[in-house]
Amino acid sequence: MNTTAVITGLGVAAPNGLGTRDYWAATRAGKSGIGRVTRFDPARYPARLAGEVPGFVAEDHLPGRLLPQTDRMTRMALAAADWALADAGIDPRALPPYDMGVITASASGGFEFGQGELRNLWARGSQYVSAYQSFAWFYAVNSGQISIRNGLKGPSGVVVADQAGGLDAVAQARRQIRKGTPVIVTGGVDASICPWGWVAQLTSGRLTTRDEPTRAYLPFDEDASGHVPGEGGAILVVEDARSARARGARIHGEIAGYGATFDPRPGSGRPPGLRRAVELALADAGAAPSDVDVVFADAAGVPALDAAEADAIGAVFGPRGVPVTAPKTMTGRLHSGGAPLDLAAAALSIGSGLIPPTVHVRPASRHALDLVIAQPRPARVDTALVIARGHGGFNSAMVLRRAADRPASD
Repeated sequence: MNTTAVITGLGVAAPNGLGTRDYWAATRAGKSGIGRVTRFDPARYPARLAGEVPGFVAEDHLPGRLLPQTDRMTRMALAAADWALADAGIDPRALPPYDMGVITASASGGFEFGQGELRNLWARGSQYVSAYQSFAWFYAVNSGQISIRNGLKGPSGVVVADQAGGLDAVAQARRQIRKGTPVIVTGGVDASICPWGWVAQLTSGRLTTRDEPTRAYLPFDEDASGHVPGEGGAILVVEDARSARARGARIHGEIAGYGATFDPRPGSGRPPGLRRAVELALADAGAAPSDVDVVFADAAGVPALDAAEADAIGAVFGPRGVPVTAPKTMTGRLHSGGAPLDLAAAALSIGSGLIPPTVHVRPASRHALDLVIAQPRPARVDTALVIARGHGGFNSAMVLRRAADRPASD
């Protein structure tokens, strides 16, 4: 019998709330964190809105010695890891070092640090080597820095698959739990709101150029014009259910199922892979579509991609067959931090009996979705499905289930 992996710790840094409590209060209230970019002057760029994490002062959360060797992304990840471990009631120093590992996701990070390195090294003619080294190092920096800071010597790794990578990292954490590691710190935090990172994101052609925050990021809306990028995400503590229960830990939810696929080559005539990813996740969880109480959508905000996701959801659950929500309309798309944040929201939804809303959206009737809009919807949530896609054809889906001994509202 496979070991059950459960989430016992949540650490959130989001554009509409710093810390899990503030994030969930804002999300329930439909409070958006999207506004005009403040971390640099965006006037010369076609896209000027972002979801920026408010009030994060690294010096308030981390020792000064870490600041010169990290950027904003890593600092937020380190702080979120501290919060997740505290929420789980785990002191890494009290456990054997090889009993804990770190597996995180990264997709857009490293731009801010790399930009600074290029600026410093340009005069020395080393810019090409610097750029390569900066990205190679930063793809692994969150995992490595979290490991070093907490003395963790168990399995370590980084998954790079854009938004889908956040779920892939949690799935890899579950694999390591099943292999015998008691605790894994996982999830993802991304941040690249700097000129270099901004230009890189613009090349996707998927950013909205609208300037009104309430009419910019509108997934499943007739007026959808692309997404608003953001920074932040969530770090989670995943551990073996038996050991979690033995120490009396609060369990936010069980990672019950996971599936991942790739889309076929454009022009191949084959269908997209998202529906199959959802079906694989449900089969892995031993769940029927009727067991799912809410779907946290990927919500690309690009009309063709929204249609493909709505078709996949409809094919599995039937027209308007399951409540669907996209709380990322309050934060923007956070790259590899977005799916872990949706997992945190799913866990909080299970615990509170509320499905968070999708804000500002007037859903197009052609999508046939039961989209939760404007206000949170009271509901008993026992099983949630989180969907994530990545630029380049990555598809991932994960089923989060209420732990058997968790009450309906705590």
